[in-house]
Amino acid sequence: MFRMWGKLVKDNHLLRDTIIENCDYSLSRTQMVFDALDAICYEFDLGKPLWLDATVREFKRHDKARFTQDNFIESIEFDYLEIHVIEE
Repeated sequence: MFRMWGKLVKDNHLLRDTIIENCDYSLSRTQMVFDALDAICYEFDLGKPLWLDATVREFKRHDKARFTQDNFIESIEFDYLEIHVIEE
């Protein structure tokens, strides 16, 4: 089972979090990541963040990525959205 943890953080305090699960192994890992991120953004009522080169490198290295104001087109009211693959 693929599980991704998404959380909103402001001033080092957790505002909201959720865990998204996906059991559809006909999808590639990349598709599972994008689908989980879409579900997290939908649940938090956010626009989809942009994957900058630094974000991609961080995600490849640690299975974790932070999306700050630079990754969003609209202004955000939190410091960052963090996603973390917790189970594959």
